[in-house]
Amino acid sequence: MQNLTPIAIAALGLELAPAVAFGCATERVTRAVGRWPVAVRVSFPALLVAPYMMVSLSQHMFRWAWFALYALLPVTIAWLLLRAAAADAEQRGNWRDALILLVLGLAVDLRWFDHAWPAGLRALNELLLVDAGLYGFLAIRQLSGTGFDFHLKWSDWKTGLRELALFTPPVIVLGLALGFIHPHSNLPGIGSALLRWVGIFFFTAVPEELFFRAWVQNLLERRVGRRAALAIASILFGLSHFNKRSAHFNWRYVLLATIAGIFYGRAWRERRRVPASTITHASVDWIWGLWF
Repeated sequence: MQNLTPIAIAALGLELAPAVAFGCATERVTRAVGRWPVAVRVSFPALLVAPYMMVSLSQHMFRWAWFALYALLPVTIAWLLLRAAAADAEQRGNWRDALILLVLGLAVDLRWFDHAWPAGLRALNELLLVDAGLYGFLAIRQLSGTGFDFHLKWSDWKTGLRELALFTPPVIVLGLALGFIHPHSNLPGIGSALLRWVGIFFFTAVPEELFFRAWVQNLLERRVGRRAALAIASILFGLSHFNKRSAHFNWRYVLLATIAGIFYGRAWRERRRVPASTITHASVDWIWGLWF
């Protein structure tokens, strides 16, 4: 992100706090939230509006309509998922789950809310929506099998790097044949390269793997089985890239992203671990940035 003023950094810290809390202590956070009265549980995520207030006021672009959106949308998500938990105790998937995932996915992919933020800080919008989803699906819905965990294990590395090794050679060949990728050398220093990988891991790969694997693929498996869920989630992941690097439908990107989604989904479902698929995803993006 650009234009990182002290207030923007503080807002970023506020937005990262929920993800860190859930990633490091999901069960404890969920138990604590479960002890609150229902009204408090549902209304609490309205506090997610705070980063918007901080940034917009400091940049003199505060709007009441955006304030209402960022205060009410997380509350609506929490309320819908509370109803979903009551209606679908077996967690086979409910229309409310699908509606929320559709809204969150389209809001990010079509950049519905980007104009609420200053240029260079629009990634804060995506992090805010991630926080709303995390609170709703983990603390309220208590969706099982997500694998959202920041305690990386050796098995995460083994699985993630294995899928990377399987994915990379054929996709490089296909990408070159399609004219989508072009070899080049963009090698920074070792420290800078490692920091770039870490940045991709946390700010690109984690949110996308959380959405497409921990939520979408996870819920689909309960309805259509492992293979169909992997295929559908991968196609949706591919389609989410239709407008990347192009003003028109970028079918080459969609195709390659769909193939990538299969390998990311395989990494996640082996032990149902977001870190495993995130390692594959972050490494693919990192290699692409360095060499293609």
